[in-house]
Amino acid sequence: MAFGRKSGGQDGQAGETLAGYTFLLPVVVLMLVFVLIPVAWSFWLSFHEWSALEPDRMPWVGLGNYLQLLFDDEFHIALWNTAVYTFWVVPIQTFLSLVIAAILNQKLMGRAFFRAAFYFPSITSSVVITIIFMWIFNTTGLLNYALTWVGIEGPNWLGDPAYALKAIMGLNIWTTLGTMTVIFLAGLQGVPGQVYEAAELDGASPVQTFFHVTVPLVKPTIFFVVVMGCIGCFQIFDQAFVASGGGGGPVNSTLTAVFFIYKTGFTRFEMGYACAAAFVLFLVIFAVTLFQQKVIGGEQK
Repeated sequence: MAFGRKSGGQDGQAGETLAGYTFLLPVVVLMLVFVLIPVAWSFWLSFHEWSALEPDRMPWVGLGNYLQLLFDDEFHIALWNTAVYTFWVVPIQTFLSLVIAAILNQKLMGRAFFRAAFYFPSITSSVVITIIFMWIFNTTGLLNYALTWVGIEGPNWLGDPAYALKAIMGLNIWTTLGTMTVIFLAGLQGVPGQVYEAAELDGASPVQTFFHVTVPLVKPTIFFVVVMGCIGCFQIFDQAFVASGGGGGPVNSTLTAVFFIYKTGFTRFEMGYACAAAFVLFLVIFAVTLFQQKVIGGEQK
């Protein structure tokens, strides 16, 4: 009798295990077909010279594509633009979103409305937002019109190499601010209210409380936001593509790393070279993430 119960228990456990793997199977298949196999194929392709116009011709070039990237001025410009873009956008969007989250975490009238209002741009199509901002950044657009009120003649935001990338920075900061704010709000929900009460009793000002209480306690959230922000900035494409009319101009000032990969693979049809550039970008993102892990850290001690 005891043997029968043991056997039944084993059969039940095996059935539960089988059911679990059955539920996981669709996800595993999708990951395999749409992620793992394409990544492996792209890595193998990066060692070949292959054009979509000549699919039957695929000579092996070894590290030739990677060595060519070392001397490709256009790729260097794309990486530099991406680095400058990331350097400015990530700190600004992180700081502003944390400040806004700290404000919205207070008991304010209508805070539910403001939470939804700040998040709304994040669920709107980035292409649509970019088109709207192209009108705002036009030489006769809303921004330059507002600047005339204070006696400033606005520049050609998207037509001047000195301002084009900066305009896209402002666009992206405004677009992603809501998402980062919601993430920080979630992190702030875990901070005990007694901590703020103790800081208030000790006579700490709101600014002191923010920098000496809030910031240290949400450090893991800051790390997450910074990492996700950097990855998103290194992958910037749609805003630069739409704002520049698909050219990366003026004078390659809005050409980013992913934009370069797109142009190489789908305009010049140099798929092997584009795959090599994609894996170089992956290594850059991976190295930056490790650096952030070392400097910021994701865990509180």
